[in-house]
Amino acid sequence: MVDGKRVSGRIVETESYLGSTDMASHSYNGKRTPRNEPMYMEPGTVYVYKIYGMYHCLNISSKEEGSCVLIRSLEPVDGVEYMMDARQERRKKFKALKDHELCSGPSKLCQALNITKEICNKHDAVTSKVIWIERGTQVPESEIVISKRIGIDSVGPEWANKPFRFYVYQNKNVSVRDKKAEANMHYM
Repeated sequence: MVDGKRVSGRIVETESYLGSTDMASHSYNGKRTPRNEPMYMEPGTVYVYKIYGMYHCLNISSKEEGSCVLIRSLEPVDGVEYMMDARQERRKKFKALKDHELCSGPSKLCQALNITKEICNKHDAVTSKVIWIERGTQVPESEIVISKRIGIDSVGPEWANKPFRFYVYQNKNVSVRDKKAEANMHYM
């Protein structure tokens, strides 16, 4: 809810982070800090953090201690005009964005939905009145692309190449398509 209005999107891309064993995770080796505390809270806790000191990323804590799921992209559903204004406000270019560009990346979706650490961090994604996840439409397994995560090459090939990224095949809102993974899908 933003200013009393519903702003929402369908999750179309995620990445998983497995906690203390995952070298790309903020909780690798059991690291526990005030920043990553939501990763150790009940599954379904919102974990928002900043990257590059200015962009937010949205995660949801998961079952295993220190684990979470990064929400990488959304397909806009409600409040598209609000999202457009929110994203355009932060851009230096005046060219209007297309709907599929509004939430096509972790920080873009946070800008579009006004998701910040100050507003959303540590909320329960089931019971919160500010930010929550609802049951959506089922996506057939045959339409889910499984790929390596993005932007974590610095942790080395073992963890950088694990198939922990998931996205809806042919969805325009996905941040980056993996054509090689798509070509290896069984139904194609």
